[in-house]
Amino acid sequence: MRFPGRGSWGTDHRGRSRFGRGRLLAALAVLVACPLAFHSAVPNIVGRLSSLLETFLPWLALAVPVLLVAALLRRSVTALIALLLPAAVWLGLFGALLLPASGGPAGLVAVQHNVSDVNTDPAGTARTLLSVRPDLVALEELVPSALPAYEKALAPDLPHHAVVGTVGLWSRHPLAEVRPVDLKPRGVRTGWNRGMRATVLTPGAAVAVHVAHLPSVRLGMGSGFSSAWRDESARLLGAALAAEEQSRVILLGDLNSTVDDRGLDPVLAHVGVAGPGFAFSWPASFPVARIDQILSRSAKVTHVRSLPATGSDHLPIAARITL
Repeated sequence: MRFPGRGSWGTDHRGRSRFGRGRLLAALAVLVACPLAFHSAVPNIVGRLSSLLETFLPWLALAVPVLLVAALLRRSVTALIALLLPAAVWLGLFGALLLPASGGPAGLVAVQHNVSDVNTDPAGTARTLLSVRPDLVALEELVPSALPAYEKALAPDLPHHAVVGTVGLWSRHPLAEVRPVDLKPRGVRTGWNRGMRATVLTPGAAVAVHVAHLPSVRLGMGSGFSSAWRDESARLLGAALAAEEQSRVILLGDLNSTVDDRGLDPVLAHVGVAGPGFAFSWPASFPVARIDQILSRSAKVTHVRSLPATGSDHLPIAARITL
């Protein structure tokens, strides 16, 4: 039975072919696929909007179910076929993150967390981080008033620690060769210390661990996506990683961007990205991006996940690292 005025999948009530319907929807599907497939070709000139696009790149997938519903309501075979394009591109870029983590030796458990300089519950935050029995914990936005609480709470499980400026590293294993890493962009006030490295003496190997907190980015109506300081700091961090003499390297930090953002290319030239899992970490109230990172060189980062919320505007992330 056919209802008056409604077309079938073959033709509509005006006699138009099913392949002739939904051309606008098909065009929109192609428009979604293009920035996914060619985001690296978008110039990062006006307001650095391509970095903004890359930061939230996975979320372009939300357009696909919306267009799918519209194509079904429109009964457009053309639109449905066109939607295969953005779906395929998205799966090519991010499909591996949906796969279960592979097995293997337990290795180290590392936790990364920007604890926030206005966190009113450092002891409770520390308990959340210790719940996964970590071997390494990196913290950013450490303030002098809260530091004793973190030291007291973390020391029984992680007796070795070092703090440089507002970043710190706690470890189950001894630390050596602790030193600051200068990540300060030009124009930033003196006393800005957000980088450090230490050699962690695990039973199996010595590992260089870098802890970094890159400058925040800002989004403004007039200025666009402001990331100049973050990008400069990323170049300094990349240079430090390039000069690192240890073969095994772990980078823990709030890098204020996702690994898809080209602003982190100087860093990613020297460390590899983590394995499966989106593990969004920011903002804590409704996480939409992982700007906290656990990356490595000559080691494999797997089982990445977000931990429960603390008193920070970031979620902690944890990962397993096989050396």
